[in-house]
Amino acid sequence: MHVQDSHWSSAVAAGATMSAASGGRPDGGRTTPLRVDAQRNLEHVLRAAREVFGELGYGAPMEDVARRARVGVGTVYRRFPSKDVLVRRIAEEETSRLTEQARAALGQEDEPWSALSRFLRTSVASGAGRLLPPQVLRVGVAEERGLPDHARLPQQRTQPAGELRLVPEKRAEDDAGAAELLDVVGQLVDRARAAGELRADVSVSDVLLVIATSAPSLPDAAQQAAASARLLDILLEGLRSRP
Repeated sequence: MHVQDSHWSSAVAAGATMSAASGGRPDGGRTTPLRVDAQRNLEHVLRAAREVFGELGYGAPMEDVARRARVGVGTVYRRFPSKDVLVRRIAEEETSRLTEQARAALGQEDEPWSALSRFLRTSVASGAGRLLPPQVLRVGVAEERGLPDHARLPQQRTQPAGELRLVPEKRAEDDAGAAELLDVVGQLVDRARAAGELRADVSVSDVLLVIATSAPSLPDAAQQAAASARLLDILLEGLRSRP
């Protein structure tokens, strides 16, 4: 599992700089359509970045992305002037995709447990866990024993001291995409817990950790799919409440 933290801390600053320089778009801010070959190169770079970062983590060098995309490293840097800008783009896309998967499960499954398990199976099968940004994966030991209940995140309120929980950071609170993901997954968790089908001590952070740990990176695609499915089956059993 890659808990994606490398090269992330400066992404916000890099993104802000690019935003100011390019009218808010991290990839250069073009308002005119790309040429066909430029658009094709961009698609190749994004696909390669998802593959490389998914396999090696966000610490993988840009040269690896360029090699996988079969373009020169200069082509990558023309579209993404720094690695942090590319990392941010990929993480935002994966967070958005995960949010849509959670929303679909919430809206299309009547049974709370079916909705939660569908979200987990869909997310793990898509490999999203390997590309989750660090602000939705940070966990730690609860230390705010004197913190009033209303000041805690919703998913922390029912957790006893000493349990793993999300550790919010200021930039996570400012990230609308991450906040939306946490909110929708929180609804899935709340429904399953209220129905008595999810263990009372399971939080949103636990569910996201299941997605991250159930997405091993193996060289053989068939082995990877089988390993992910088997591991998820075991973890789902651990999440379910018992009489």
